[in-house]
Amino acid sequence: MNPSKPPPPGSPGEDLTFHRHAASGLLSHRFATVPELTPNALASLKEKLLTMASYAEAAVNRAVKSLVRRDDDLARQTREEDDRIDSLEKEIDNDAVGLLGQQPEPFNLRFILIAMKISQNLERVGDEATTISRRVIELSNEPQLKQADLIPPMAALAVQMLKDALDAFVNRDPAKARAVIPADKQVDEMNKRLHGELTAVMREKPTAISRGLNLMVICKSLERIADHATNVAEEVVFLYEGEDIRHLDLERPLSSSSSTSRHAS
Repeated sequence: MNPSKPPPPGSPGEDLTFHRHAASGLLSHRFATVPELTPNALASLKEKLLTMASYAEAAVNRAVKSLVRRDDDLARQTREEDDRIDSLEKEIDNDAVGLLGQQPEPFNLRFILIAMKISQNLERVGDEATTISRRVIELSNEPQLKQADLIPPMAALAVQMLKDALDAFVNRDPAKARAVIPADKQVDEMNKRLHGELTAVMREKPTAISRGLNLMVICKSLERIADHATNVAEEVVFLYEGEDIRHLDLERPLSSSSSTSRHAS
């Protein structure tokens, strides 16, 4: 068949040609406004990421305040504003994919990929804040259990971890990022303690089961937020040091043979 001649109507070749043109059209539409790989484009990506981080942090603080104040309106506001976090994640992904197509140098490549990973973790932080708010609304119809007083300190630690990890990202400070990671065990211990106390309360008082379960879910959401903060910190270390510290116990000294590096080309 002459390659310059269009395939006959109804032939498999015609279908293939159609799909190729359709795919090309979709791609050109998808990346019609691809940002150029310039310092300003990278700064814009970073700025969107930090804006997303501020919304995620505010969402967690608002959700915990709604629990303490028993404020359903504040809880509903957190749920409604989760859409802003989701929208920013999409924008960051779109910008990042476009920048990747510009064949960035190794460090910028790592920066773009890690910006996408951080945005994913922030989106999940927003989801956890929404989960907390939903449980707060359910709890508002019954007297509060005293164990709820132990939740704000746990939330404060998880949010501080997130703030420190993001500060390390902004200030190119991998040492600060490394310092975030051990705090995850503190949050895990607080979660374990609260679960134990709530389990005991529910055994002694069956009428408290619903409230106890809702508080357990809130604690679990805070524990997951700390996990996401840890993920961000680990990515910051990789960005600036090129070392993969995931799944390593940072409280023990590492020999050079025990560390693992991820490579970006």
